[in-house]
This record gives sequence, structure tokens and C-alpha cells, in this order.
Amino acid sequence: MSKQANTPAIDKLLEVMAALRHPNTGCPWDIEQTFESIAPYTIEEAYEVADAIERGNIPDLKEELGDLLLQVVYHSRIAEEQQKFDFDDVADAVTEKMINRHPHVFGTEEERAAGAEPGFWERLKAEEKRKKEEQRPLAGLPVTTSTSSSAIDGVPPTMPALTRAQKLQSKAARIGFDWPLLAPVFDKLNEELSELKSAIANRGQNEINEEFGDLLFVVANIARHLDLDPEASLRAANAKFTKRFQRMEALLTDQQPGRSISDKAPLELLDTLWDKAKLEETSES
Repeated sequence: MSKQANTPAIDKLLEVMAALRHPNTGCPWDIEQTFESIAPYTIEEAYEVADAIERGNIPDLKEELGDLLLQVVYHSRIAEEQQKFDFDDVADAVTEKMINRHPHVFGTEEERAAGAEPGFWERLKAEEKRKKEEQRPLAGLPVTTSTSSSAIDGVPPTMPALTRAQKLQSKAARIGFDWPLLAPVFDKLNEELSELKSAIANRGQNEINEEFGDLLFVVANIARHLDLDPEASLRAANAKFTKRFQRMEALLTDQQPGRSISDKAPLELLDTLWDKAKLEETSES
């Protein structure tokens, strides 16, 4: 495993993690963690980074990036204990990958002059994939016997569903399987909405679930055509709903002191307060 000089801050963090994982003097909770048990926290920290960015909170962003970095250090430490790789190996690998994927920045004079030619990214990733397959026997991994591959390979099933839908659609679009305009996508949206209504009328739960999924898939496609991140859009909608709902609660308390929204106020009253909260937002903007 390669060893290189880290910054003092990284060195200190690596030392802290090593101490936490020490089998005799470390933290009992940290010692018993595995790749699998830590993985949910890794995903959670990535979302908290995104949340800090969307809120424009720079102090929170600094803290959340530190928490995310800790996850990288954590996984690297577990791997080092198993003599598989360490933090330096992780850093070396991603550095090499970034250099190789940007010949128009780090390459020869001719490569830099040529710039980022169309299709170069796909060619580079295909070459990386080929090299990975060649390294599988050396890593003790089974060799892939099938020579066939799919154009939509490489999209992790563990991704958030809307994001994964968009990634799959993007890969399909690269080989021409895509609507060139947005209008037919809206036609497909209306078609899927009609099919969902029909499934609801037939009261077939499996069919309803399937058609609802199809509807969301088309919504993700609309986001892709509009160059939007559907997860970010939905998070923004959630934040807007939360703000309005909480303002509606405050308005109800102001109007009827001592009354809680949990007391099930009439829907007509709640609608009125909701519209007032929405109007306040409009006047503020």
C-alpha cells in the first residue's frame, strides 16, 4: 500500500479514527462497526451536505463536509484493518482517475490543445471498465465470462429512485433512445396519468403501484429534459410545504388562542389559512 505525506489535519483525523477503532482502548461502538453498518450513515451525511448547500448555510456546510470526510476515513480504516487498502490508496486512486479523465487539462500539449472532444468521456470510462475487468483476477475476484454489456450498466440500484430513473434515462439517451423534444414526454405523462386513473377505478393494488411508478418515471424524464435535479426539486417542494404548513399552524393559534391544529379544525378554515400563508410568501418575494 502506498504511503504519502498527508496534511496535518488529515493525519490527525486518521489518528483519531485509529484510536477509536483500537481493539483494546477504543470506543466499543466504533470497534464493532462494519462497512455494512456504517453505509447508512455515509448516505445520510451526503444528504446533509446537500441540505446545507440548499440552505446556503456555509458554517453547516463546513461541518457536514467534515462528517462526510469522516465516513471516508471510517471505511478506509476498516479496509486497512483487513489489509485491503487504506486512506492513501483511496486518495491516490481518485487523483489518478481525475487526471486520466481530463487529458485536456493534464495531458500532453496535443491533448490539451484538442480540448474535450465529443464522446471522450464515454471512451475514457469504457477504457477504465476494461482495465477493471483485467484486474479482477489479480484482486481475487471472479472473471466476468459474459462479453455482453448493457448501455445502461453502472447505475447503482441503491441510488434514490428518482435520481436513478434520471441516470438510466440519460444513459439510454446516449444511444439515441430518447424523445428529442419535451412535448411527447408530456403526452406520455398524460398517458400514464390516464392509466393510473384506470387502475384506481379497477381497484387493483398491484396495477396501481405499477402505474404510479410509471408516472414517477416520466416525471423524472421531464426533469431530465429540463436539466433539473428531481431530488433537489422535491426537497425544495418539501421545504416550501413545511414552511407554509408551520405558518398555517401559527395563524390558527393567532386566530384561535389555545387551539392546536391537531384538534382537526375545519378543512375550509385550514384552506383559508393556507392561502393566507401562501399570499404572505408572495408579498415577501
